[in-house]
Amino acid sequence: MTRYVMLADLRRCVGCQTCTAACKESNGTPPGVQWRRVLDLEVGEYPEVSRVFVPTGCQHCDDPPCMEVCPSTATKKRADGIVTIDYDICIGCGYCAISCPYEARYKVDHATFAYGPTPTATERSRFDAAKIGVVTKCTFCVDRIDAGVAAGKVPGVDPQASPACVNSCISGALRFGDLDDPDSGVSRLIAENQWFRMHEDEGTGPGFYYLWDKGTL
Repeated sequence: MTRYVMLADLRRCVGCQTCTAACKESNGTPPGVQWRRVLDLEVGEYPEVSRVFVPTGCQHCDDPPCMEVCPSTATKKRADGIVTIDYDICIGCGYCAISCPYEARYKVDHATFAYGPTPTATERSRFDAAKIGVVTKCTFCVDRIDAGVAAGKVPGVDPQASPACVNSCISGALRFGDLDDPDSGVSRLIAENQWFRMHEDEGTGPGFYYLWDKGTL
């Protein structure tokens, strides 16, 4: 089997937001829509205070609550763990966005552009009317993964088969791969480090792991 997951090493993330920019450029998302966000948090107590940067977005859950509430079956989970949305049958009701504990879904009812009502040449070339009036989210760049695999590339190893945010990460904080492969980079990192998953107590089984220290609990 294959279970694609992403991980973020919180010791390495520098909060540069390059992953956010790469995601927007790759997916052509409109203003205000950030499929890949980086939270800027303060931790500790004065005077021992530090900043922690936490990349977040769709967690591609094992048991996605967004899929359970979708009345049109537009949201689906693939056998490899990637959660997708079929824009052709999404009715834009927004139930999935309400049920998502990660605030990872967006809905845009009208076309908006960065510099007013007229799109730039780049925005015009990337505009997709199918994403207006429906819910959108991070897809782990599933089209890139599928095309890469078809060409014999390995997701998480070859850039041609890996998510844009992972490829762009300047510090190597973001990683991607097959958790069911014990020899994959993500499997080794998870085995060798302490980690957590967001809102794991919700029972969603997030496919996004956060590393924060060496060793295991």
